Amino acid sequence: MNCEEAVSLLQPYTDGELDLVRHLQIEQHLQRCAACAEQEQHLRSLRVAIASPSLRYQAPESLRARLQAALPSETATPIVVRKRSMPAFQLATMAAGVLLLVGMSATMGMLLSHPSSLMDERLADAVFADHVRSIQVDHLTDVVSSDRHTVKPWFQGKLDFAPDVPDLSEHGYTMSGGRLDYLVDRPVAALVYLRRLHAINVFIRPAANEETKAVRSLTRQGFHIRQWQQSGMAYWAISDLNDEELDEFVRLFRAALPQATL
Repeated sequence: MNCEEAVSLLQPYTDGELDLVRHLQIEQHLQRCAACAEQEQHLRSLRVAIASPSLRYQAPESLRARLQAALPSETATPIVVRKRSMPAFQLATMAAGVLLLVGMSATMGMLLSHPSSLMDERLADAVFADHVRSIQVDHLTDVVSSDRHTVKPWFQGKLDFAPDVPDLSEHGYTMSGGRLDYLVDRPVAALVYLRRLHAINVFIRPAANEETKAVRSLTRQGFHIRQWQQSGMAYWAISDLNDEELDEFVRLFRAALPQATL
């Protein structure tokens, strides 16, 4: 895919409207092309900002009164002397300008104050793409084992952090193994669990801070995603498993982590 084709598909890509093949093609192109990746980031920033409820502006009652006073009165007679006032269309134009300035200020505020939201959206797209790719190319695991004592040491020397590897087999979530993967800007650990015929990928990477974040639910083309942060690590779980069982898996996974904050 060249840049011209990629740019024409950036809008539906950021809106999650592309089919799976096109989505993966765009994802691969953005990893190679910095110019298109920058345009995609601008579109995503605008999308997040426009969706913010802070853009809603309630007009003050004083503006309503001024507009009503500027309208012709039905009871007025030709002999009534009125103080010259600004025409209604000029007031409406001024009001529109005020609203535009408020909207632009709110948009800029969103872009400057919520960079983490933009990164979360990019990470969600990357999680979805990596999960689907691992299934399509039959590359779910680099190390195949149901033993956490085999999987955890395998990551040593391959990452600059040591991921925790909970054993949830007694609850019906069997570990299949693990692999190295890459999310947006750094290598990550990917743990793989199986629930009947459904694969669950859990991506783990160091968080930007020690803040604890509650579980957030997202979807991408029929796949369910759960994202949370605790004990200095960020976690993403994704599967085509139903919501109830995926929520149960995440609850068990979090409870098995050291110093879990639920």
